[in-house]
Amino acid sequence: MALKYIPKVKVTDKHSLAVIYTPGVAAACLEIKKDINKSFDYTNRENTVGVFSLEYAKALKRSEFLKNALNIDAVPIEISSNKKEDIKLVVENIEPTFGAIDLSLVQEYAKDIDFNVSIPVLVKPVSDLKEFFLCVSKNIFITDLNKLTGTNEEQSLTLRQMSGGSIESEYTKENHIKPIGVISEGSAVLGLGNIGAYAALPVMEGKSVLFSSLADLSAIPICIKEQDADGFVKIVELIKNSFSAINLEDISAPRCFEIEKQLNKNLEIPVFHDDAHGTSVVVLAGLYNALKVVNKKIEDVKIVMSGAGAAGYTIAKLLIYAGVNNLIVCDREGALENGKNYEKPNHKELSQITNPYNEKGTLKDVIKGADVFIGVSAPNLLNEDDIKNMSKRAIVFALANPTPEIMPHIAENAGAEVIATGRSDFKNQINNCLAFPGLFKGLLKHNIQKVTSDIKLNCAKALASVITSDKLSKDYIIPDALDKQVVDIISEALKM
Repeated sequence: MALKYIPKVKVTDKHSLAVIYTPGVAAACLEIKKDINKSFDYTNRENTVGVFSLEYAKALKRSEFLKNALNIDAVPIEISSNKKEDIKLVVENIEPTFGAIDLSLVQEYAKDIDFNVSIPVLVKPVSDLKEFFLCVSKNIFITDLNKLTGTNEEQSLTLRQMSGGSIESEYTKENHIKPIGVISEGSAVLGLGNIGAYAALPVMEGKSVLFSSLADLSAIPICIKEQDADGFVKIVELIKNSFSAINLEDISAPRCFEIEKQLNKNLEIPVFHDDAHGTSVVVLAGLYNALKVVNKKIEDVKIVMSGAGAAGYTIAKLLIYAGVNNLIVCDREGALENGKNYEKPNHKELSQITNPYNEKGTLKDVIKGADVFIGVSAPNLLNEDDIKNMSKRAIVFALANPTPEIMPHIAENAGAEVIATGRSDFKNQINNCLAFPGLFKGLLKHNIQKVTSDIKLNCAKALASVITSDKLSKDYIIPDALDKQVVDIISEALKM
């Protein structure tokens, strides 16, 4: 018997994906941004208790008791230090995740700590745990989302308020496997920017739902206040033994690179920044198939990319690893050039490994003659003339959400042959949920601790292979975001 973290409503189709995850989830984030107390209305925080112990097994046993006796969705947290300053650091920073904290298993170390939090913290026995924690379980399951009315955003708010968020725990007969930690500090959430840890919680819940719905993996949201890279890393390292793997989420560049680098170095479990690497895998898979459609080779094409942040940086690195020889990356100022002095380390590195002919100018200048455009930046950057200036049989991946760098119909009218976006309402959606469920399933199944460039390359090739040659076309270069065969195909691609 063991705890497992499951969706209150599973993602089964594009409508449920839009309501439970993106774009619908943004409405809850914005409401919480305005008032952090709304996190108790639009997430499962009101019924979630963090149970701390120096030993994971003890925290798990206590969490199982709280679930069985009081129907509280408890999360076992092993903290690898009994120092008061470390316990205080973790509890105060992890507050946005929980409605209460149970420190009864470490009370001898925590009893004299003055915690600066607004939620109940249990440090000694009480007569009524339920009353102390103030927990409320909303077990309202809506099996038919079509009964909800309004926009995706309105439906998302209604669903979350009725059901108390989108994730909860379940006591099962399965052997317990530590959950994946979906961890964020809320500095780059969706297209909303730095909205903070409290407002990021609905997205982390939604990501946990996708892990369960698509790959039957148990995952829990962990939102941390600290946005300094070293401080964030220290907190994660203190609770690392609580997870089977870590999915870093919605952390802004360039901080995300240093965080991932440090955690990969210091932890013995997989650490993967999905916004960056997951997107790069799906982009490369789509590019493989798009190049087949237009009969061009990856080593021969000129690719121009707009965006040098987390996604742009990792996409560029993977494209070069895959054999791209002529890649130009643009930031707001234009093409990154070798020899220029860039403050951001990701910009500096990209300037040294891209733009082999040192082309200068704006995006509109360097896109002339390009075979491929990849946008992970901002809306409406290109127009019809820009596409006409590209080579014949051009490929356009305009992935800014919700408004692409150029709308598909404009790109098509201008002569682009293959067009992809990040949206589910257009053909060829580049969605990182095609990559991360199968990737994490493969990492855990095959006991792989580090995600290498070869692993990402193998995942991209496996994902591309889902589209067989008889079905491949300009309108079908990438599988549907919820294609059930994708997870296992990618998972098996990790077998060494």
